[in-house]
Amino acid sequence: MTTSKAIRSHCAVNYGVELFGDRWSLLIIRDIVFDGKKTYGEFLKSDEKIATNVLASRLAFLEAQGILSRAPSPDDGRKDFYRLTEKGLDLIPIVLQIVLWSAQHDPKSYVRNQKEFIARIRHHPTQTSEEVKALVRSGGCLFPDANGASTT
Repeated sequence: MTTSKAIRSHCAVNYGVELFGDRWSLLIIRDIVFDGKKTYGEFLKSDEKIATNVLASRLAFLEAQGILSRAPSPDDGRKDFYRLTEKGLDLIPIVLQIVLWSAQHDPKSYVRNQKEFIARIRHHPTQTSEEVKALVRSGGCLFPDANGASTT
């Protein structure tokens, strides 16, 4: 697990990449923001098929870094709910820019069908990011009807 003492350098790019730049961390954040996933079991159902040990490790790491918080489900104390902290919510503009880049460069990207959403990110990035942050902060997600299927 990376701690501030284990970070190779405090170059701004390196610091970010070491904390949230791996594939699985970004996909967990995506699942929360886009699909509203909150539990270990929901994250396991993502199309990318993350291994159970990798998921457990990434969730623990993101929680230790202050990007996620974990609390017991109010309905079932055996389940934990994961949410983005304010530090985690601050990653939303980065995730949206990745979506915008992918829509431009991946001809098979599903997000290309979300033309209005892509236009909002492109023309009003700060406003869109703040709206998405508020939505996720209140427990919502961008595509609640996706039934766990990612749209990115």
